[in-house]
Amino acid sequence: MHDTLLDNPFWSSLQSRHRALALCAGDVMRYPSEYAPFLGVASQDADVEEALSELVAEGETWLLLGVAPKLSNAWSLETFRPLAQMVCDEPLPVIEGPEAIELDERHRDDVLELVALVYPHYFRERTTELGRYFGIYRDGRLAAMVGERLGTSDAREISAVCTHPDYTGRGYARRLIAMLTNDHLERGWTPFLHVSQDNMRARDLYLQMGYRQRREIDFWALRSASGTVARS
Repeated sequence: MHDTLLDNPFWSSLQSRHRALALCAGDVMRYPSEYAPFLGVASQDADVEEALSELVAEGETWLLLGVAPKLSNAWSLETFRPLAQMVCDEPLPVIEGPEAIELDERHRDDVLELVALVYPHYFRERTTELGRYFGIYRDGRLAAMVGERLGTSDAREISAVCTHPDYTGRGYARRLIAMLTNDHLERGWTPFLHVSQDNMRARDLYLQMGYRQRREIDFWALRSASGTVARS
C-alpha cells in the first residue's frame, strides 16, 4: 500500500475507487452530495479557488481530510480536532454470534433508520452505494452494521460502525468489524478507519481488537464566506 494515499484520503478515493462518481474541476474533486459531503484537493499548494467556485455553492458545507489548500478570505475553513486514522495489519479473531448478512437495497430503510438514530454524521441517502455493507438482524430489526466507504486499489475504509441501543454490549460490532477486516486482508487490501479522538470507547475497542494508530489526520469544514469571513 502506498501510505501517502491515506494522507489525502478523500482525494485518493475520488481519484481511484470512486472515480466514476467524482465531480471535478481543476485540482478539486468532490462526491455528489447524495453520497457524501466530502471534498478533496490535490495538494495544499494547489490554486483551487476558481475550481471551488464551480463545485461549492453558497450555503453548502464540505469536509476535507488530511490536506487543505491555502485560501483567501472568500472562504471559511473551520478546523476540527484531528481524527485518529487507524490501520490493521493482521487478521483478527472473530467472536461467535448471530449470522451477518450483506445488506442491499431491500435493507436501505433499515440502514437509514439505524444511522439516523446512532450515526447521523456524514451519512447520506446513497452512502451505502460507496461500498459493501453488512448487518446483524435480531427480533426483526437491524441490530448492528458496518460498511465500506473510501478506498484505493489496495486499501479500504471501514465505516458506519453502529449498534442499536437495545443491542449494545453483545459484541455485534466487534464481530462485524473483525469479519470485514479479515475479508479485506484476504483480498490484499489494507483495512483502515477514522475515529474521533473524543470517542475513546471506540478508539480503545479498535486498539484492543488489533488496529493501530497510523497517524492523527487533520479535519476541516469548508464553506463559502462571501468575502466577509476570514479563514479560521
